[in-house]
Amino acid sequence: MYIYDSKTWFDFKFLLSKADTLRKMLPILIAIFIYCAVLGYLEIEVWKLSSNSWIKNINLMHTTLGFVISLLVVFRTNTAYDRWWEGRKLWGSLVNNSRNFAIKLASVLDSKDEEYRLFFRKYIPLYAESLKIHLQSESTRLSLDVKEHPELYILEKDKHIPNQVARILSLKVQQMYKEGILTDAHMINLNNELSALTDICGGCERIKNTPIPYSYSSFIKRFIMIYVITLPIGYVFQLGYYVAPLVTFIAYVLGSLELIAEEIEDPFGGDPNDLPLQKICNNIQKHVGEIL
Repeated sequence: MYIYDSKTWFDFKFLLSKADTLRKMLPILIAIFIYCAVLGYLEIEVWKLSSNSWIKNINLMHTTLGFVISLLVVFRTNTAYDRWWEGRKLWGSLVNNSRNFAIKLASVLDSKDEEYRLFFRKYIPLYAESLKIHLQSESTRLSLDVKEHPELYILEKDKHIPNQVARILSLKVQQMYKEGILTDAHMINLNNELSALTDICGGCERIKNTPIPYSYSSFIKRFIMIYVITLPIGYVFQLGYYVAPLVTFIAYVLGSLELIAEEIEDPFGGDPNDLPLQKICNNIQKHVGEIL
C-alpha cells in the first residue's frame, strides 16, 4: 500500500507508478486512438456522412448513455471501496483484539509464568500472520518449534491454519485454567477474545470468497466498451480529428475507474493499493511483545 501526503499536488499525482492504470491500459488506449482516427477519416473524407440526420440521434443517445454509465461506474467504485474499507476495519479489530488479549493475560500472569508469556508473545501474532497467508492464498510456512511446544505438531498445512492456531491458543488457555492460574471470570473474558479471532477471520473470508457477481462486472465492461467504440461516430463532425484524443481520454478515465475497483475489491492481495497486511502483522507482534 502506498503511503503518501494527500495534501500535496505535484509529488506523485502526475508521475507514473507501479499502480498507475495508464501502464495497464496503454495498449488498448493506442488501439482506441488508431480506431478513432481511422473512423474519423472514413466518415469525413470517404463516406461523407455529415449531412445524415441520424448522426444527431447518435449524439443524443451518447448524452443519455453518458449519464447512465456514470451512475454505474460510481456505484461500482463505491461498492469496491466499501469492501476495501470493511477489510481495513476487520484488521483494525484484529489489532485491538490482539492487544486486549495480551493485556488480559499480562494482568494475571506472574513473573514466574515466563513460559506462558513466551508462548503467547509468539503465538498471538502468529494468528495474524497465518490469517494474512491464508487470505493471500499462499503456501503456509510456519516454523514449528516441536521440542518446546509439542502441541504445534498438530498443525497441518493442508487444513485451515488460522483455525488451528486459534485452537492451540484455546488449549493453552484451558491448561492455565486447569492449573488454577485463571479463574472463571478470566476464562469468560479470554474466551470472548478467542471467539473474536474467529469472527474476524470469517468476515475476511466473506470478502475474499464473495467477489462482485460476474454478470454485473462483465456487463459494466461491455457497456463501457460499446460506449467508447460508438462515441466517435457521432462526434467526429463536431470535433474533427480531435475526436481521437478526446475519446481515448474518456476511455482512459472510465477504464481506470473499473481497474481501480477490480484492484481494491480484494483488499488482501499484494497489489500496491491493497491493505498493508504485513505491516499490521509486524505492529501486532511489536505491541504484544511490549505488553507481555
